[in-house]
Amino acid sequence: MSTKSQKRYAIVGLGSRSRIYWEALSQKEYQPYGSLVAFCDVNQKRMKYANELRKEKYGLPPVPCYTEDRFLEMIRNEKVDTVIVTTIDRTHHRYIIQSMEAGCDVITEKPLTTTAERCEAILQTVERTGKCLRVTFNYRYAPRNQRVKELLSQGVIGTILSVHFEWLLDTRHGADYFRRWHRDKRNSGGLMVHKATHHFDLVNWWLDTRPVSVYASGGLKFYGKENAELRGERYPYTRTTGIPDAKGNPFALDLSQDLNLSRLYLEAETEDGYLRDQNVFGDGISIEDDIAVLVNYQNGASMSYHLTAYSPWEGFRIAFNGTKGRLEYEVVETSYVSGAEEDINRPDIRDAKEIQIQEEATVILRPLWGKPHGIPLPSGRAGGHGGADTILLHDVFIGDREDPLGLRADHKAGAWSILTGIAANKSMEEKRLVFIKEIVPATL
Repeated sequence: MSTKSQKRYAIVGLGSRSRIYWEALSQKEYQPYGSLVAFCDVNQKRMKYANELRKEKYGLPPVPCYTEDRFLEMIRNEKVDTVIVTTIDRTHHRYIIQSMEAGCDVITEKPLTTTAERCEAILQTVERTGKCLRVTFNYRYAPRNQRVKELLSQGVIGTILSVHFEWLLDTRHGADYFRRWHRDKRNSGGLMVHKATHHFDLVNWWLDTRPVSVYASGGLKFYGKENAELRGERYPYTRTTGIPDAKGNPFALDLSQDLNLSRLYLEAETEDGYLRDQNVFGDGISIEDDIAVLVNYQNGASMSYHLTAYSPWEGFRIAFNGTKGRLEYEVVETSYVSGAEEDINRPDIRDAKEIQIQEEATVILRPLWGKPHGIPLPSGRAGGHGGADTILLHDVFIGDREDPLGLRADHKAGAWSILTGIAANKSMEEKRLVFIKEIVPATL
């Protein structure tokens, strides 16, 4: 195995999210600390494309490519220290567990996994092997979110009693979850697990607490064939690329019109049959697009949360109510289509230090018996998720900074974040209040 300062990384899952990791490991800034030694994916064409981009952008030779059935062979042959898991959510547990059992540490994209049973299996493996498992909650790393953590920790509103949290996905970004593999709840756990794990983790982290009980109500109310037909709309096609009837549909995605999407998915279809451009108003959608959740926490606070995936704008509003006042936080985010060339090369998405971009964000403190006033937020940084991705990558691959706010999320934080979403799914299915103790893994 390599030295601690020069780790050997392999990436499994070469979809759009993997790019931030292999690009980082291809840059001079990170090369003294780690090297990318292998790719693993179900699709050879996606791995070949990643290698071509690395050569084109960074002048680097290709790394060996392994199909998923040769995953353990890859770890042995390439002497891998750390595996980065960016596969579809339902397979996270498989690669996390196999990696740790083979002696590797693991970095995984959120969510940790999709079910309580798989979560338990992961936690048992961590305990048994003693290996390190990190979950990359990039929203923690956004400077503006760190500032909110500091304010709450300083007690500016006293003891927090309740939280109201509204997260809005617009009709560009939100619709994208209904085109991709996420639309099948078996793959993603629905938006309560795949997307809201970000939000539930933020609240766990901001309040330094854990969920106790969850009640949820929601459904598929906007997307899907039946909803479209109720509005008198008909979209009689399975996918939207190359379909003449889809040209007038603003929700349609034409993969052939975007170089990266075309290379990453359209040209790779022949190997695995995956359609990246499915009709958001077609059949086969089993996830919700509008969900309301009530969460009670261990510290006595409660949260009302609402996720909408068909909003005219993208971002979130959150209000913390405390014994000394109220803190209101609003962020208007920049919408994007995952993996689209125009978004990868956009100044606020790409990692370019010379460009200073800040999405619109405000914090207002309303003290009891005092005048409300705005609180300045840190200046914007380049990179996705409000500058969070750039900071996260430095922490993951270099890790030379102090972490007083607890930005680094381990396997336990990953577990607590998904348990709220898993409980919400169970509550919607069974139409009742669900206590976390019903589903919490024994090893947590």
